[in-house]
Amino acid sequence: MMEKLFHIRVKYFRPGRVAVLGAALGFIAPIVPAHAQWAVYDGAAHVQTVLIAARELQQIDNQITSLANQAQMLVNQGRNLASLPLSTLSSLQSTISQTTALLAQAQNIAYSVQSVEQQYQQVYTSVTSGMSDSALFSQAQTRWQNSVGGFEDALKLQARVVGNIPSDSSAMTQLVSASQTSTGALQAAQAGNQLLALQSRQLSDIQAELAANGRATALQQARDAATEAESEGQYQHFSQHDAYVPGTVSMFGSSGN
Repeated sequence: MMEKLFHIRVKYFRPGRVAVLGAALGFIAPIVPAHAQWAVYDGAAHVQTVLIAARELQQIDNQITSLANQAQMLVNQGRNLASLPLSTLSSLQSTISQTTALLAQAQNIAYSVQSVEQQYQQVYTSVTSGMSDSALFSQAQTRWQNSVGGFEDALKLQARVVGNIPSDSSAMTQLVSASQTSTGALQAAQAGNQLLALQSRQLSDIQAELAANGRATALQQARDAATEAESEGQYQHFSQHDAYVPGTVSMFGSSGN
């Protein structure tokens, strides 16, 4: 049995076949690795790569935040530069014009230094003892008319000032509301400026009213002083006549018997 197996092996591995088999094995041999290769993992390098990526992400996030802040800053600047849509200037100017026109309608003695000097000299300080009764009466009537006109002018101006209160209240409400709801610094500042303008106009009303009241009071005081001077002049005029001497008067042709 062993000899038969040996024959088979020898027959199978003949020299020619051995050469062909060897050539085949030599062709296949390079394809099969001589031994297994294992992948090497570098943990430190991986950690370093992750840290670098994290830093880059942080930088990108910071840049995004910075751009967002700049965009918000531009939006805020745009709001700060926005103009207030509400304006009460024309209404204030109209009210001041009406008050000025009312002052210009002052009766008899106007609000003018030249007018005051001229008319005051003629009517209030020119009373003399030698004036006729008609001249004294005419000046007294003029002074009375001046006093009445002065008080009438003061009452008209007071009515104008009181009439301005509702419109002032409405304007103040609108301006305060606009200031509280303003979208930027410019709108708030403009609303505040218009409130100051409203207060200035109200102060001018008070000033005009005080001037009218003072004018009426001054005219009445001047009238009182002129009346006192006139009375003194009339007394002096009367005292220049001789004293009354009683005499005998005959009536109905009687001789007094």
